[in-house]
Amino acid sequence: MDSKLSFPKDFLWGAATAAYQIEGAWNEDGKGPSIWDTFAHTPGKIFKGETGDVAADHYHRWKEDVDLMATLGLRAYRFSISWPRVLPTGKGVINQAGIDFYSRLTDYLLEKGITPLATMYHWDLPQALQDEGGWTNRNTTSYFSDYCRIMVDKLSDRVTYWATFNEPAVVVMDGHLFGSHAPGIQDFSAAVKVAHNLLLAHGLGVQAMRAVAHQPIKAGIVLNTADVQPASDSDEDKQAAACANMFLLGLMLDPLYKGKYPDLITDPFSPPAAPPTLADDLKVIATPMDFQGLNYYSRAVVKSNPAVPLLGFEEVHPQGDDFSEMWEVYPQGLSNVLQRVWKEYHPANIIVTENGACVADGVDVDGNVRDPRRLQYIQDHLIQLHTCIQKGLPITGYMVWSLMDNFEWARGYSKRFGVIYVDFETQQRIIKQSGKWYSQVIRENSFVPQVYYRPFSPNSLH
Repeated sequence: MDSKLSFPKDFLWGAATAAYQIEGAWNEDGKGPSIWDTFAHTPGKIFKGETGDVAADHYHRWKEDVDLMATLGLRAYRFSISWPRVLPTGKGVINQAGIDFYSRLTDYLLEKGITPLATMYHWDLPQALQDEGGWTNRNTTSYFSDYCRIMVDKLSDRVTYWATFNEPAVVVMDGHLFGSHAPGIQDFSAAVKVAHNLLLAHGLGVQAMRAVAHQPIKAGIVLNTADVQPASDSDEDKQAAACANMFLLGLMLDPLYKGKYPDLITDPFSPPAAPPTLADDLKVIATPMDFQGLNYYSRAVVKSNPAVPLLGFEEVHPQGDDFSEMWEVYPQGLSNVLQRVWKEYHPANIIVTENGACVADGVDVDGNVRDPRRLQYIQDHLIQLHTCIQKGLPITGYMVWSLMDNFEWARGYSKRFGVIYVDFETQQRIIKQSGKWYSQVIRENSFVPQVYYRPFSPNSLH
């Protein structure tokens, strides 16, 4: 029996990034400020007061970075467009320098044989729109639609794949409920409005894209996922898991595919939690898509806790399991999530748009960066991905997070996710051990599973 795991011929092997996390040049060439510029410049919001002002300096080093992508053999590159780089105030006058940047990037990607996947919104709303209420303001959905129309008109002769949003649930929860992300709001009613307006903006955005596209495009959205499991077999914990799964997956997927919000939201929480909908909103939100992007990092184990406001549950962290610097390592969860989404929603096709691990790494004395934990993480998740493809799930691509080390939002530069190491002082790039391994997988379109890293266990000392 051959132990080699092979993938479909035209599988989209790629890597992902986000504009604010890598571009830098936060106030250059006519770019307007974003909510992340404002948030990062606010004392106490980011680890060590760090900002994305320079980040990985991709705005100036994009050609070098695409050359590295070609060295890796990437077949695809998922990047996000900075809304305020194109429209400094979010609407009105276009900043041609911003358009030109993404046009040059697109041309060079294609020259190197790399398929571009553009994400319209990866959390960096123009500050001028936030000053008008941001995503709590329904008008922002129209401004987003106009922005989509502009970019697709400019680039769809060369870019086929378009995602409207990256992880809208994080914008809702971290940005408007917990306040740990920009714009730093802690308001339940605001979060409910934002959830609906993001979904509405998505539907309007897809419609706008298709109206101006110069060729048939593939339009979709990227959602964050986790494999939600109960902490015990008790009815209370099972109900907590169902509720958590509704917030994590159902809140976005039900309106997108079923044209309605989950019953768990519209029944016990109505009002005030039922999103404010107008006639035809849900019809617009459920505009058919060409692909579903899913980001997966770990599972979420939850238990009932009636003392937690609104939610009634809390997450617990299993003892004794292997953890990266941020999450439990649980590859089986990727397969569970993919099969759950396929069974319940039947998207046209699925792309795993983010998957990766932050682990401590650095440059060794010989100039190499060895990161066997990340390598093992990626391999073990690709094993699960292969299983799902063998079961007939329409999975057409995989994007590792991330192409390079970058600004990790509220955690600043303290967490490294890249398969390329970045020295943020010199901006030197070094392909890591995991990147070299991933490159070989891409070139061979297959791999033989091996053990590269074993989690530390006290028992191993005896």
